[in-house]
Amino acid sequence: VLIYRIPKKQSIIFPGSHCENCKRPIPFYQNIPIISYILLKGKCSKCGAKIHWHHIVVEIITPLLFLVLFFRYGLHDFRFYKYILLFSFLIPIFFIDALHQIIPNVLSIPLLITGIIFVFIPGNDVGIINGLVTGAVVFCLLLFLAWAYQKIRGTEGLGGGDIWLFTALATYFGLTGIPYIFLLSALLGIIYFLIFIRDKSQPFAFGTFIALAAVFWSVIGEEIVFRLINFI
Repeated sequence: VLIYRIPKKQSIIFPGSHCENCKRPIPFYQNIPIISYILLKGKCSKCGAKIHWHHIVVEIITPLLFLVLFFRYGLHDFRFYKYILLFSFLIPIFFIDALHQIIPNVLSIPLLITGIIFVFIPGNDVGIINGLVTGAVVFCLLLFLAWAYQKIRGTEGLGGGDIWLFTALATYFGLTGIPYIFLLSALLGIIYFLIFIRDKSQPFAFGTFIALAAVFWSVIGEEIVFRLINFI
């Protein structure tokens, strides 16, 4: 729902679930995650229009990622609940940016607000100063780099949505994680650009790689880095 309606600036509450083609309301028994898509063979039961592939992908990866977080942190680690909320934002951001090349402020700004709130909660792994200062520095630095790039090249190099997303992630991960997330997202973006982008002036969805990097760091990246440091 978020992935389809937010880019169109439609309400995510009303109307209820319906076919994007014929507008027929979808009954509850045809709205069961994964099962309904398989039984309907990815098509509307009334008009036969194809249901976009992102629906089944989201329905599969969302519970899988939540399950991975459960096994990684357990119910007694505050990060489990924090990252559940984080992933709930990152998943629609990933697909919206991939499909429409935008990161809506209605997702990135609330994500930033929750990150700020978390730094004040006892038990959070990122403290107040770490989260707020890192977020402010990241925002100012990226804003300056985006301005300088546009002045020098005459074209946008880093979108406002990317800046807000990085800032939000800085409040979630602090100075410990945000440099690695930045480097990994840049590496993924460069690899994708070199392999798939033929027109070098063609913009591409960098937010998808930021989201991927943040998910990787949340699940296993931090553990890998700390093990390498201890090994060295």
